[in-house]
Amino acid sequence: MFRLTKKMIYALEAVVDVAYNGRGGPVQSRDITKRQEIPQRYLEQVMQQLVRAGILKGVRGPRGGYNLARERRRISVGEIVRVITEMDSKKDKGAALSQSPLGKKVINPLIENLNKTIMKDLNKITLQDLCQQAMNEGVETDCAKNFTFNI
Repeated sequence: MFRLTKKMIYALEAVVDVAYNGRGGPVQSRDITKRQEIPQRYLEQVMQQLVRAGILKGVRGPRGGYNLARERRRISVGEIVRVITEMDSKKDKGAALSQSPLGKKVINPLIENLNKTIMKDLNKITLQDLCQQAMNEGVETDCAKNFTFNI
């Protein structure tokens, strides 16, 4: 069952941060932690799962961090949510479905349809959409700080 968890919100904020601030190179986790106020213990765990899922690329070294593995327009919110849902479902065996006749025939299918609808809608939203919204809302970016122009 779809439920919005703190870890899911942190993952979305972190990936959007990488997409929004990573134009000049890798985004370091300490910068994400500082900008988004995400606890470091959640962030590293989530970022590694997103790297394994092919959403992010980890860059090693002193100037390392995270880049998007694909273009912003090719990564959906639904993908990110699925990675975190799978990550959490390994720890939590999921929501218990009803075992009553009414639950099996009416309530469980209702919940399943709601989950499918939500995921279908989340699959339509891309990181590009969220970055554009951040830009429209005037959210500051570190991109300009990462560029050096020489004439």
